Amino acid sequence: MDKPKTSAAPLIEARDLTFEVGASGGRVNILKGVSLDIREGEAVGIIGPSGSGKTSLLMLLAGLERASSGQLTVAGRQLSVLSEDALARFRREEVGIVFQSFHLVPTMSALENVALPLEFAGDINAFTPAEAALKAVGLGHRLTHYPGQLSGGEQQRVAVARAFVAQPRLILADEPTGNLDRATGLAVMDLLFDLRARFGTTLILITHDPALAARCERQIRIEDGLIASDTALMAAAAE
Repeated sequence: MDKPKTSAAPLIEARDLTFEVGASGGRVNILKGVSLDIREGEAVGIIGPSGSGKTSLLMLLAGLERASSGQLTVAGRQLSVLSEDALARFRREEVGIVFQSFHLVPTMSALENVALPLEFAGDINAFTPAEAALKAVGLGHRLTHYPGQLSGGEQQRVAVARAFVAQPRLILADEPTGNLDRATGLAVMDLLFDLRARFGTTLILITHDPALAARCERQIRIEDGLIASDTALMAAAAE
């Protein structure tokens, strides 16, 4: 597979993003003015305490939620002005997501799960690259198995294969090892970083584990809905 094309402009440009949700006691401010740029090909670890806004930021970047205010451009698309259909097309074309809970379709085989994004995009030969993706994650012998017949680690490998199969420019991983034992989790992370390096994909990793975040070239800490630190920016300022 060819590596994604690079661009001089940042892949992600966020300016003063806020995100509010309704609650029984009124509106809750989750993100309170987040600004950042992420370059094509960067690996960024996002850390911070529970409830700080990490997953909310990922949902905005994926176009699964809309910012309450601010500007967000991903892969040249200003997400706030896109229709729901356009957002779905953006996700199909540009984004792969790996969730903590795998999110596989239980009635579909591993091969069918991985082929799904390509089928949604209209690829009539979806099973050929899906099989190649499963072989790349070491599951060529599990093509016809259903999620219930796979271990947790195998299910997450299927999820990683599904995330990469369409060669997206951006991979978003939300606590991808959260439901795995440490050894299995480390193996999945090795796979995720290997594939990211192979394809030159931009990776944003949300994790509670500082050791996993440290594998990224840049670490951003979010606290109380704001960026508390950004190691890349700090390093640049020190030069």
